[in-house]
Amino acid sequence: MGMKDWIIPQDKQFFDLLEESAENVRDGAEFLVYTVENFEDLKNKCHKMKAIEHKGDEITHKIYQLLNTTFITPIEPDEISRLASSLDDILDYIDGATRMMYLYGIPETDRFMVELSKLILVSAEELLHAVKGIRDLKHPNGIEERCIEINRLENLGDDLLGEAIQEIFRCPDAISLIKYKDIYEKLESATDRCENAANVLSDIAIRHS
Repeated sequence: MGMKDWIIPQDKQFFDLLEESAENVRDGAEFLVYTVENFEDLKNKCHKMKAIEHKGDEITHKIYQLLNTTFITPIEPDEISRLASSLDDILDYIDGATRMMYLYGIPETDRFMVELSKLILVSAEELLHAVKGIRDLKHPNGIEERCIEINRLENLGDDLLGEAIQEIFRCPDAISLIKYKDIYEKLESATDRCENAANVLSDIAIRHS
């Protein structure tokens, strides 16, 4: 086996696993939107979301294992590690928001939860396209455009969080106020994690262009 044949399969494995991770994040974001729009049987939905989050952990573990056994990587090992970790973080917050809705026992979701969840989904879809783009870094502009869009979406999330908190502080029930505020902030934090992943991707695109 020549050197080229030894290297290329490792390249493909890293890219395949990173794309699988990004696809799983997108799946989690899709299920989050489904959950907030169909707010019943939440305990079962939490179990399904946890399964998605657990799959993400397994993919991340595979990436770390491969890093520990691979001498030559298609991009820098720390870049692969940071990207894998940042994608995994997004799912942690999506799962955390879903569990919080269940544990807090809120009676229903509202438009702010729906809109924040949809921002997370659009961000996750942009991330998936950007992750696919690192297979060919000769044309980094496409990745940069996706990252700029994710940054824009995160800013929208900040604005929406501000509007949601302003609205919820009109609530006379202090306990409900705390519950909903925590959930809003957890969802908005997921958009922050999407932006973190986009920043890693942007750094990769700039470094290798």
